[in-house]
Amino acid sequence: MSPFDLNLRHLRALAVIVSRGSMSAAAEIVSLSQPALTQGLAKLERQLGAALFDRRADGMTPTDAGLALAARAEAAFARLRGAAPGGGRGFARPEQLMTATQLRAFLALADAGSFVGAGTATNLSQPAIHRAVRDLEQVCGVLLVERRGRGIALSDAGRRLTRGVRLASAEIAAGIVEAAPDLRGGRIAIGAMPLSRALLLPHAVARIAQEMPNARFDIVEGSWRELVEQLRDGAIDLMIGALRDPAPDLEQDPLLDDRLVIVGRIGHPLAGPAMPSRAALAAYPWIVGRSGAPLRALWENLFAGEPPHAPIECGSVMVIRGVLREGDFLTMLSPDQVALEIASGMLATVGPELASSGRVIGVTTRAGWRPTRVQARFLSVLRDHATSMTNQDFE
Repeated sequence: MSPFDLNLRHLRALAVIVSRGSMSAAAEIVSLSQPALTQGLAKLERQLGAALFDRRADGMTPTDAGLALAARAEAAFARLRGAAPGGGRGFARPEQLMTATQLRAFLALADAGSFVGAGTATNLSQPAIHRAVRDLEQVCGVLLVERRGRGIALSDAGRRLTRGVRLASAEIAAGIVEAAPDLRGGRIAIGAMPLSRALLLPHAVARIAQEMPNARFDIVEGSWRELVEQLRDGAIDLMIGALRDPAPDLEQDPLLDDRLVIVGRIGHPLAGPAMPSRAALAAYPWIVGRSGAPLRALWENLFAGEPPHAPIECGSVMVIRGVLREGDFLTMLSPDQVALEIASGMLATVGPELASSGRVIGVTTRAGWRPTRVQARFLSVLRDHATSMTNQDFE
């Protein structure tokens, strides 16, 4: 079920019914007749396969599913309220007038970059997409889509609203999972930075897949720069990898400290347990991370701010491993990232682990993000595995 398969006006009514305990009072506040709201609530319950309220003579009492979905719906409308312009030529509370059809069409247009692509993605006609986006612009009172030559582009207001719609969609999707009878299911969208792919992620994914067979995993690989805006947009739920300097809209949870080692090809002139001098290390070309990455800063510190020649900047461990085998390049990596290559005799370490090379590996989420049950369990497994890895290092 898609989040925008649910009627937004009926979702908005949930919190009012919870607070007032009455269908009649809620119907008046959300500008619906009581029969229409009664029918709308019944449809929501059919779509979810769960009772949201217990009907009693003295009023409506929310079930656990009703409380969960009402809270997520409120969070979704708060996201829309924060992203919608409001005022000016539009309505004072545009989020209360938006429809699911409008938001689905607008998000499809933002993703596809064209009305043709949006129509294909939604099975709506191009005129229907045009009409939905135009109606949304009238509600907001601003231009959301600009024509540029033969194509279209989002305006600044359109880009802000796109992020708000994505985050609102993520909240409603979480509410659907929490309100469903089987809470073992749900989606976990994970941004996997290079180190997490070898250290933490495979174990946690395998564990949750066994515990919760209905859970779905969407794993997107990339660097911090490639993933962080997807996190902010709500396209992914969390990022796992080396932590960065904190940002006010993000929260970071440290899991473990990772030590690095210098790596080269098997048979590299510097390969062995002894640590070469800085001059010896500087005599060979290096593969390094991009500027601003923690690994790049640690490499620069290794050479006291006077780093040697580094003709290759790369964040792909797969590419790095391939280049190392082809020449006398050196790089800094976690031992876990090249454990198989070292064990099979393709790569070798240069000196011992670097004592001053610790990177903090952890989870990054949006500030105020509330995980679903399956997402919370996934985080718990991550933390437990990180603790066991740390304990093994001290044994």
